[in-house]
Amino acid sequence: MKQLNWNEAFDRLKNGNKRFITDNLENKKRDSIRRNELTGGQNPHAVVLSCADSRVVPEMTFDAGLGELFVIRVAGNVANTSSIASIEYAVANLGVNLIVVMGHENCGAVTAALKGGDAGPNLNHLVSLINPAVDRSSEKSVNSVVKENVRLNAKSLMDNSDIISTAVKNEKLKILTAYYHIDSGKVDFNI
Repeated sequence: MKQLNWNEAFDRLKNGNKRFITDNLENKKRDSIRRNELTGGQNPHAVVLSCADSRVVPEMTFDAGLGELFVIRVAGNVANTSSIASIEYAVANLGVNLIVVMGHENCGAVTAALKGGDAGPNLNHLVSLINPAVDRSSEKSVNSVVKENVRLNAKSLMDNSDIISTAVKNEKLKILTAYYHIDSGKVDFNI
């Protein structure tokens, strides 16, 4: 299957989200036929770095089937070493040319960062990766910090990966930011 250019991949995401919002899902690539088609490999058209929140499921949000999205989910959609390495794999080995960093309304990880305090070593580490967004956000509301966190993590992909930054500089890769509204399912891009 031919790899989509980033504009085509972006159009697929936008159109899939429109179908999701209107309860008009079309994607049928979620069955045994599709599983069998993928036994020889994968060819996703986009990477989505998203929060682990159970209410935010990129494959559903964008009406995508098996093998169409390369999804990395981690609380707070943070670009840490492991998530960056996963994205590098998709860019370098699968030819993906679109990355979407997507935060969402009322994120619990961002709420924990705003709350502060000691939550134990693992959650404290995660919150430490979100704290720069808390510091940079002029408005200390959860959703304002979520959006700042998305922008900082998109920048972090460039700052912390030669593979990603080189692909962007060579115009072989596009990074977009996004914000998911839990109540409507709508995704705003380029926040």
